[in-house]
Amino acid sequence: MKEFFQSRYKFLIWVLSVLIPVVVAILFRVRIPDVEPLMFLPPIYAGINAVTAVLLVAAVIQIKKGNRALHERLMSIAILCSIAFLVMYVAYHMTSDPTPYGGQGWIKGLYYFILISHITLSITVIPLVLFTYYYASAQRFDKHRKIAKITFPVWLYVAVTGVVVYLMISPFYA
Repeated sequence: MKEFFQSRYKFLIWVLSVLIPVVVAILFRVRIPDVEPLMFLPPIYAGINAVTAVLLVAAVIQIKKGNRALHERLMSIAILCSIAFLVMYVAYHMTSDPTPYGGQGWIKGLYYFILISHITLSITVIPLVLFTYYYASAQRFDKHRKIAKITFPVWLYVAVTGVVVYLMISPFYA
């Protein structure tokens, strides 16, 4: 029975890992007509990315100190922050036209490198976070630790570059 539930959870993780980016991509192309653009959201969701980065670092510090309870709470809050980010990000893009980057020269190349790596890794981090959380919940700490060593730097990079992308594009918002 235990293996049945484990395989169902793993299947659900893979379904969500595919479904979330596909739904986001579809919703990215949907525009809600006659709605005021939610221009107040980008600094909020950039701030949420910053908070997520701080939570991730604090959670790692706490687990290294042996404080598992606080580590678990910080990680749960980081996951909730990522969900809140995603909801706001989609809401913003459903009410606003895309903002073209207006920088020139090498900074433009840097911006697109950061943006593309951020987007690619934000998709990659979904199953990493879900499996890391699953293994912790299932008290499979051997597997949890192994995947967390990959999940942490990827998730931290996504959170930090989310803030960097916002800071770089924000002067060009209409």
